[in-house]
Amino acid sequence: MTEPETPVETRHFGPAPIGRIRRRLKKKRVHLTNGNLVVDLSVPPKLVLPYRGEPEMVQTRYSAVTCDPDDFEKEKFFLRQNESGRTTELFIVITMYNEDEVLFCRTMYGVMRNIAHLCSRKHSQTWGPDAWKKVVVCIVADGRKKIHPQVLDCLTVLGVYQPGDHMKNMVNGKEVTAHLFEYTTSFALDPNIQFRYPDKGIVPTQIIFCMKEKNQKKINSHRWFFNAFAPMLQPNICVLLDVGTRPGNNSIYKLWKTFDVNSNVGGACGEIAVYKGKNWKNLLNPLVAAQNFEYKLSNILDKPTESMFGYISVLPGAFSAYRWIALQNSKDGQGPLASYFKGEVLHGGDTDIFTSNMYRILCFELIAKANSNWVLRYVKGAIGETDVPESLPEFISQRRRWLNGSFFAAVYAIAHTGQILRSGHSTSRKVTLMIETVYNLINLVFSWFAIVILSSSLEDPSFGMPSIRYFNALVQYFLASIIIACFLMSMGNKPKAAHRKYKLASVFLGVLMIYIMVASVFCGIAAASQVGGPLVLLSVAITYGVYVTSSLLAFDPWHIMTSFLPYLLALLYLSDRISWGTKQDTVPDKDLGTAVQDSHSQVDIEVLAEAADANGIYEDALEGLRTSKFANGGTLKGPGAKDGKVGRSESKRIRPKRKVLSERERELAAMDYYADVRTNVLLTWVLSNGVLLLLILSGSSPSSTFDPEAGVSRTKGYLMFILAFAAITNSVRFVGSTLYLLMRVFTA
Repeated sequence: MTEPETPVETRHFGPAPIGRIRRRLKKKRVHLTNGNLVVDLSVPPKLVLPYRGEPEMVQTRYSAVTCDPDDFEKEKFFLRQNESGRTTELFIVITMYNEDEVLFCRTMYGVMRNIAHLCSRKHSQTWGPDAWKKVVVCIVADGRKKIHPQVLDCLTVLGVYQPGDHMKNMVNGKEVTAHLFEYTTSFALDPNIQFRYPDKGIVPTQIIFCMKEKNQKKINSHRWFFNAFAPMLQPNICVLLDVGTRPGNNSIYKLWKTFDVNSNVGGACGEIAVYKGKNWKNLLNPLVAAQNFEYKLSNILDKPTESMFGYISVLPGAFSAYRWIALQNSKDGQGPLASYFKGEVLHGGDTDIFTSNMYRILCFELIAKANSNWVLRYVKGAIGETDVPESLPEFISQRRRWLNGSFFAAVYAIAHTGQILRSGHSTSRKVTLMIETVYNLINLVFSWFAIVILSSSLEDPSFGMPSIRYFNALVQYFLASIIIACFLMSMGNKPKAAHRKYKLASVFLGVLMIYIMVASVFCGIAAASQVGGPLVLLSVAITYGVYVTSSLLAFDPWHIMTSFLPYLLALLYLSDRISWGTKQDTVPDKDLGTAVQDSHSQVDIEVLAEAADANGIYEDALEGLRTSKFANGGTLKGPGAKDGKVGRSESKRIRPKRKVLSERERELAAMDYYADVRTNVLLTWVLSNGVLLLLILSGSSPSSTFDPEAGVSRTKGYLMFILAFAAITNSVRFVGSTLYLLMRVFTA
C-alpha cells in the first residue's frame, strides 16, 4: 500500500527539540579564599525580588566544604552572617532526606510565617520589624544524590540553590563533604506550590542550605548544625525541625518565650499533632486515627506531667528547641553535645548498644549536666503538625526505631541516675528527679511484663455459655499462630515486603480486640458482686475517666469522639529487629570534577556566560515543579510563574598485630553485634514473660477467674493488680497534667 501524495509543498525542519537546551559557559578564574573554594553567584534576572539592590538578595554564595563538621571553623570557613555582624537569636535547622516538595514547602512556609510573626511584634525588646535579621534557617539535606529533584527546584526558584560547574567533588586533593549555599530569600512557596510575596505577609529569610555529599544519616546532619554552623553564629536558641512538620504561625515564638522568661530552661518541646488533612479526612484511615489519639494522650497527660518534674524523657527531633549555652561541653570535652554525637560512627567492636543510642538521651545529659541546673519544659499551644505513617509497613518500621531506641535509652538513663546527684540542682529538685526516675523504672518494668489474661473466663458455668469453650479454643489457636507468624516474618522480611501478611494479622487482632472488649463487659458485670470486684470496676473507671476528664480540662476533647475506637483496636507491634537508620554512603562520587589551584591560589571553573543562561536554570526549575506529581492537579501561580501551571582510634599494640578491617568488614561486624543483642533481648523477653505466665496459671483454672465461689484466684489477683496499677499511674498523670494547667493559668 502506497501513501497518497502530499497535496501541498511541506517544509521539514526536523523534530521538535526535547530535553533541556545546553547553556553557554565561560571559564572564570576564582581566587581561593583561605584555601577554600568560595564563589558568589548572581541570581537569575527573572527572579522576582521584592527587595531590589540588597547584596544578600541578588547573590547566592557557594562554598565547597572539604572538612569534617568539627573542623569547619578551624579550616577557616565562614558564613555571611558573620561578615554582616548580625547577632543570631534563633537558629533553626530543617533536616531532610528524600521527602518531596509538598512536605518541604509545608515546613519551610510554616517557618517563614513564624518569622513574619516575630517581625509583627511591636512591644518586644527582642523582636520587631527587622526581627528576620536575628533568625537564620539552616536546611541540611542528607546526601546529594538522595534529595528529591523537585525540592532542588523549589530551592532554585527561591534563589537559594544553583547547579553548575562551580560544584566540585574535590578541591586541591581534598574530598568535598558538603555543598554550602547561602542566600536571603524575600518570598516563599506555600504547601500548594504557589508563590507568596510581602503583600501576603512574607518577610526576608536568611537561609543556609547544606547539601551533604554523602548520605550519613540524620545524626550527622545535626552534627553539621551544632558543630559546624552554630559555633560560628553563637545563637541563643536552637530549634530542631524535620521536613514534613509544619509549625503553627506563632509556635516558634511560644517556644522561644519559654526560654526568655525562665533562665534555667535548657530545652523545650511543643505539641506534636497529627496532620489530619482538609476537613480531617485523614482520620478516616483507622491507623492515622489511632495515632492521633495516642499523640493527644501524650500531649495532654505525659508531657505536662514530665514537664512538672523538670525532665522530659524525649524532646522530639521533629519539633523541639535547646538553649545553646546549655548544650556546651565542659573544658575536658564532656557534656551534652559530646554524648549526643558519641555513637554516630557505629562499629560492632568499637561501641556498645547503649553508646550507639546516645543520641536519644540528649535530654538526660542536659538535666544531669555537672554543676548545672537545667530543666526541660513542655509548651502547650506550640503546635507542630506532622505527617504520620498511613500504611502498616511504614508504621511498623517507625515503631521498630522508636521501641528499640527508647528502650535502651531508658535503661541507660536509669542506670546513670547518679549523674543527677552530681548536678547543680537544688536538693528539692534532685528529690523530684529521683522520684520521676523511680516512676519511669516502674513503668518500664510494667511495660516489659504487660500481660492481660482474659481468655477462658467466660467458660465458667455462671455465665451460662457452655459452648464458648470451643470458640475460645479456636481463637487461642489462631492467636498463637499469628504471634508465631509475626516472629517469623520479622526475622526474614522487611515490613514492606510482607505488607499483606501484616495487614491480615492486624485485621485478625482487631477482631480479637472486639471480642475481648465484649468479654470485658460480661466479666465486669460478673465482678461487680464478687470479692475485689469493685476494685476492678473502679480501676477501669479511673483509667477511662482520666482520658475524658483531662481532655475536657485541656479544652481538646475531639480525639475522644473521632479516634478512641480505632485506638482500642490498634496494636503496637513489638519487633525483634533493631534499626539504626539509613545506610550511609562510603564511596566518594566523581561526577562533579575537581578543582586544583595554581601558583597564584586560583582555580578555573565554568560559569554561565550571560544572564539569559541563568534565567534558563530558573525556568527549568519552574517547569520541573509544573510537571511534578503535585502540580498535575493545579497551576503554579505568581509573578515568577508567568503563564502557567569515625570510630575511636585503635590503641597501639606490638604483639599480636591486629588485622585492619575494611569498611565493609566493620559494617558486617556491627551487624553481627546488633543481631546478637536483639536476639538476647527478645529471648529474655519471651522467657521472662513465659515464666510469669506459668506462675499465674499454675494451680488455678483460668475459667474460674470470675467464679463467685472461687474467691480471689491467681488469675483474678493478677488482673486486679494490673488494673489497679494502671489506675494509679493514670492518676499520677492526671494530677501532673492538672497542675500543669493550673500553673499556666497563674503564670499566663
